[in-house]
Amino acid sequence: MMMFSAFLAAVAAFNLYLASLPPISNFDDIKPNPVTSIYSLDGEVIKTFTAFRFEKVSIDEIPANLKNAVIATEDKNFYKHRGFDTLGLVRSVFANIRAGSLKQGASTITQQLARILFLSNERTFDRKIKELIIAHRIEKTISKNEILELYLNSVYLGSGTYGVQSASKTYFDKELSELTLAEAALIAGLPQAPSVYSPFQNPDAAMNRRNQVLKRMYKTGYITKTQYKDALEEELYLSSKPRLYSFNKAPYFIDLVLNELEKLGFEEQEISQGGLKIYTTLDLKSQEAAQNAIVNDLNAYGLRAKKTQMALFSFSPTTGRIYAYVGGKNYEDSQYDRITNAIRPPGSSFKPFVYTVALQQGVGVDDIIDDSPISFKNWSPRNYGNKYRGKMPVWKALAISSNVAAVRLIKKTGIDAVITTAREMGITTPLQNDLTIALGSNGVKLYDMVVAYGAFANGGFRVRPYAVERVENSRGVVIYENSGPKIVKVISFDTAAGMTYMLRKAVEVGTGRAANISKAVAGKTGTTDDYRDAWFMGYTPDIVTGVWLGNDDNSKLPGITGGGLPAKVWADYMKVATTNFADSVFDYPKLDGTQESAPKEITDSNSENQEDDLDFEGFETDNTAEQNQLNQNQVSAPTNEVPQNVEKTEVQKPQRPFVTNEVPKPQTPPLPSETQSAPLPGA
Repeated sequence: MMMFSAFLAAVAAFNLYLASLPPISNFDDIKPNPVTSIYSLDGEVIKTFTAFRFEKVSIDEIPANLKNAVIATEDKNFYKHRGFDTLGLVRSVFANIRAGSLKQGASTITQQLARILFLSNERTFDRKIKELIIAHRIEKTISKNEILELYLNSVYLGSGTYGVQSASKTYFDKELSELTLAEAALIAGLPQAPSVYSPFQNPDAAMNRRNQVLKRMYKTGYITKTQYKDALEEELYLSSKPRLYSFNKAPYFIDLVLNELEKLGFEEQEISQGGLKIYTTLDLKSQEAAQNAIVNDLNAYGLRAKKTQMALFSFSPTTGRIYAYVGGKNYEDSQYDRITNAIRPPGSSFKPFVYTVALQQGVGVDDIIDDSPISFKNWSPRNYGNKYRGKMPVWKALAISSNVAAVRLIKKTGIDAVITTAREMGITTPLQNDLTIALGSNGVKLYDMVVAYGAFANGGFRVRPYAVERVENSRGVVIYENSGPKIVKVISFDTAAGMTYMLRKAVEVGTGRAANISKAVAGKTGTTDDYRDAWFMGYTPDIVTGVWLGNDDNSKLPGITGGGLPAKVWADYMKVATTNFADSVFDYPKLDGTQESAPKEITDSNSENQEDDLDFEGFETDNTAEQNQLNQNQVSAPTNEVPQNVEKTEVQKPQRPFVTNEVPKPQTPPLPSETQSAPLPGA
C-alpha cells in the first residue's frame, strides 16, 4: 500500500512539473536528427537515410481513411490525451520494471514525433522520460491537427520513404487522393516495423498487417462492416517501378544489415533517423565485381528476362565477414532476396555432403567405387547418356559427378547420417529421408550452402556470417561492436582436407573447370533436371562463394549448367575478390593421390531389386547436365596427378572458443511477388 501511495505521489509531482513547462519556442526552426550512414569495410558510404526527404502535404490533403487508419493503429486516444497515454504508460512501466529493462513501449503519435525531432531511439529510461516531457511541450505548442500533419509528413515508412505522400507514390504510384481504403491501411501499418511489413520484401506480412489495421478501424468505428469486408478482399497491386533508397550501392546487402540490426535490438526508426554510423563487413570492390559479373554475363548469354535471376553470396570462412551479397540481378525490379529466401534444389552441389559422411566413416579418397548401373525397387539412378566408366577412385567419381557412385555411397553411409551432417554443417531446409537427396533433390538456400562449404575451407568449422562490425551513435560513441566469429566444430580436420582435395580435382579436371582462376580453388557444380537450376559452390582458403541461377517461375533455362554460366560468374567475381589476399594455399597435408592404407573397394549390399521402404517412382533427377558439361569440354579422364602448386602454409583458423549453436528450425519463406509457383524440389 505504501509503495502504491508513493507511486501516486510521484505521478502527481510529475504532472505538476509538466504543467509548469513552457511551450517550445522557435518550433518552426527545429532541424531533424542527423542522417544515418552505412559504411563498407573500406570506409565508403554505401547507404544513407536522408532524413526529411519527403513531399510535404497539408492535413487537409491527407484522406480521412489514412488519418483514421494511423490513429486507430498507432494512437486511438490521440485527440484525448495531452501527449502521452497515462493508462498505457502505467501498464508499460510495470511491465518494464518486471523485465528489468525497457521492453515495452506506449508511444503516442506525439511521443513518436518528439523522438523524430529531438531524440535518439536508444532504449533507456532516461530517453523515455525526456520523450514524455518533450511530447507534452509539443502539445502546448501546436494543435493536434498540426501534430498529426507533421507526423504524417515525417514518419519513416520503409524503402527510403518519409511521409505518407512519398509512400503512396513509392508503393502504389498514386497520389494520396487516389488511395483505396485497403491501400491506406497498408501504409498505416508500416510505422511499427517498415522493413518487416514492406510489401516489396514481405507481401504476405504486409497483407496480414493491413488486415489488422482494417480490423482496428472497424472496431473503433471508423469504417462500417461492409467497408471492412470489401477492403479485406482487395488484392495487392504494387507499383512496378518502386523508387529506390535515397543512396544505396548494395541494396540487398543493406536489407540484410537492417534485419541484423533489428535482431540486435535496434528499432527501425532509430536506424533511419538516429544519426548512426553503421560500419559493415562489405568489401565494396568485391560487391561491385559481383554485381557487374552477374549483369554482364547474363546479358552476354542473352538472359535478359525479368524472371531469370542470379544470386551470389560470399563470406570469409574464418572471420564470418560477408564480402559480397547480391540477392538478384536488379533490385528495382524485385526486392526478393534469393540468398536467404529462395529454396531451390542444388543438384550435384549437394553430393559433397554424401562424400563427407563417407570420409568420416573411413572411406579414403583413393578407395575404389563402382560407376556402373544400380537399381532399387522403384528407382534406377542413371548417368548421362547411360555412360558408365566402371571402377574408379572415389575422388574421380566426385570430380566427374557420377550419379550412381553418389547413390552407392549414401546407401553405404546411411541417409540419416547424411541428413545429420548436412544439418550440422548449416543446411536448415527440410530434407526428405530417401536416397534421392544424394543427387540434390530437396530444396536448399544459397545462404546455407555457402555456410556449409565454409567448413571444407577452414578445417571443419561452421562459421556464422555477419554483416555489422560496429555501430556508433550521433555523438561518436560505440554502442555495438561485433565480438568475433561464432563457430562450431562440425567435421574433422582430415575430412575437410579430403573433401578439399577432391573438390580441387573437380575444378582442375572435372565439371568445374570454368572456375579455375589459377589459384588454390575447390568447388562443385550443380544442375537439376531440365536445366531449371544451375549452381556453382567454390572456395579458396580465404573466401567461400556460391552462385545460383534460375527462373523465378521455375521454368527451364536454355541448357545452362552449373559448370557454365554460374562457374564463369564465380570466376569473374573471385578474380577481383581474391586480390585482397596473397596467393595463399590450403593449410592441409598433401594428398598425392595416395593414402596410408592400400585403396579398398567399396562394395554394395545386394542393391538389385532390394526391398526399400522408399518410393522413388517418377523421380527423374540424374543431374545429367554435369556429365554433358564434361563431354562438351572434351575433358580427358582425370588422373592421379597432383597439382605442383599445392604447398603447406599457414591459414587463419577461427580462434574463438567453440559454442554450441542449434541449427535454426526450417522455415518456408513467402514466395516473391513476381513468382506464381513454388520451386519444385527435385525438378
